[in-house]
Amino acid sequence: MATGAIELHVTSLEVLSKSKTLPYALIDEPATSEETRMKYRYLDLRRRKVLKNIEFRAKMNHFTRNRFTEQGFLEVQTPLFTVSSPEGARDYLIPSRVNPGQFYALPQAPQQYKQLLMMGGIDKYFQIAPCFRDEDPRADRAMCEFYQVDLEMTFVDQADVLKVLSEYALNVAKTMVPNKIVESEIVHLTYQDAMDRYGCDKPDLRFGMEIVDLTSELTHTEFGVFKNAIANGGVVRAIKLEQQSMSRKELDELTEIAKRAGAGGLAYLIYETDEIKGPVAKFFSAEEMKVISDKLQAKSGDIIFFAADKRLRVCKVLDKIRLFLRGKYHLADDNKLAFCFVVDFPLYEYDEDKDSRDFGHNPFSHVVGGLDALDTDDLSTVKTNQYDMVLNGFELGSGSIRNYLPEVMVKVFEKVGLSEADVKNKFGAMYEAFQYGCPPHGGFAFGFDRFMMILLDEPNIRECYAFPKS
Repeated sequence: MATGAIELHVTSLEVLSKSKTLPYALIDEPATSEETRMKYRYLDLRRRKVLKNIEFRAKMNHFTRNRFTEQGFLEVQTPLFTVSSPEGARDYLIPSRVNPGQFYALPQAPQQYKQLLMMGGIDKYFQIAPCFRDEDPRADRAMCEFYQVDLEMTFVDQADVLKVLSEYALNVAKTMVPNKIVESEIVHLTYQDAMDRYGCDKPDLRFGMEIVDLTSELTHTEFGVFKNAIANGGVVRAIKLEQQSMSRKELDELTEIAKRAGAGGLAYLIYETDEIKGPVAKFFSAEEMKVISDKLQAKSGDIIFFAADKRLRVCKVLDKIRLFLRGKYHLADDNKLAFCFVVDFPLYEYDEDKDSRDFGHNPFSHVVGGLDALDTDDLSTVKTNQYDMVLNGFELGSGSIRNYLPEVMVKVFEKVGLSEADVKNKFGAMYEAFQYGCPPHGGFAFGFDRFMMILLDEPNIRECYAFPKS
């Protein structure tokens, strides 16, 4: 018995409150819909599984608060009613009663406030901060509000921040889920490397299936699809599925996934004992077939999937295929936690469909090389001290060494068409603060709820809240 080996001998009984018949059985896996569970959440909380998650959250909160306090971080609560600030998502607006026609906004993140705290001489700040974004929900993203472990430090470089993050993340994992397999060192990947090897900037490192580039090897191929892609400045890349067989129906399903990701179709080679089969096998010369086989170390029982197009589209297609195959064949160990840092992000990204350039990440990040680096027509070369922490294929959080010079701030926004007047209008507090001698600083923000979701193997982030939004 969960209560222990205790037997009660009843001498009298008083009914304090009566209950109707329960809408569903309060057991670990009730035979009911999530909609019903959310409707009767006050009853759902009685289930042991739900209560354990709430207890886990309380312990993780306690661990986080104690750890950063012990390391000399000062906990500061920043305002929830603030000004609207463009940070990538839609704001939640609150009309002001005393100022008709004016609105407050709920913060998407405490970004500007924590940078102003650094201006004020606070050396190390942290907060378990509520954030509000009007975004569509996903399995790993709440629809209205979420919490992040927010921190900022003065006079630090990227290595200093990543050291703090590594120690925190690894200690949380080892303390809260000691049964999990956790590597003692966190892998570092550049953004370029992550995209080239895994097709995305949040790679799941629990399994291999790395992308292999075949562009130079197939430069002179006569296969029209590959030939045209390379001629138009694109790439040809491939991944290998080891020792699995797929039916025609399954291959057609995978082809549809590739098409939804932007591919025109899906080329593949199936390695059997005596021959190499597939709809594109006839288009390759014997020499090309050998190069492909050697470079991907293909053997009987393997399948190679190709993508040929512009680099970013190829990355997207192969990433989708890789993740689909991960789930279908259970390629990742669910008991393993594979952390990595992704660094050296480009400051700007180009949208080919809209023929426009915008920020790829946080526009307040430090520009590697400062003003001199911005004096170029090729903005794809401009790097920033932005870094992400990734866990099992989820972005766990992000941060950067911040820009703290007003002239750099103005130049950064000028490159996407915003004038100095626009910067003063949109980011007036920070622009003005930077005029008074700002210390170098940097920080990070962990997605608290998402981290908890991964540690608990929950399929949906809603299970990490006492009263989730639905």
